[in-house]
Amino acid sequence: GAAGKQAKKVLKLVGLEDKMHHLPSQLSGGQQQRVAIARCLVGDPEIILADEPTGALDSVTGKDVLNMLERIWKEEGKTVIMVTHDLHLAEYAHNIIELKDGKIIRMEQNHKKVLR
Repeated sequence: GAAGKQAKKVLKLVGLEDKMHHLPSQLSGGQQQRVAIARCLVGDPEIILADEPTGALDSVTGKDVLNMLERIWKEEGKTVIMVTHDLHLAEYAHNIIELKDGKIIRMEQNHKKVLR
């Protein structure tokens, strides 16, 4: 039905359409992270809040997840808000808002985007 079609659509978007019938224990950490992102896309939200999306991943898989989030932003027109303690990841953002003790201490546009 409609739910199955939507599931296939979001799994394709995150590159896991071939894993649709796998159990979570059969997926790698990166694949599980992609499933988490796919789950949030099912409701077709305008804004995606990615809280430490690369936290438990190796650097290569983390970069894949960041590239996927950028693709979702570009191809689906979604706003992606990424929360991270890793200042290196801030380089991937278009806009950077830095907080300290609950207060904004820096806001800037990033003109040197390193994603690719």
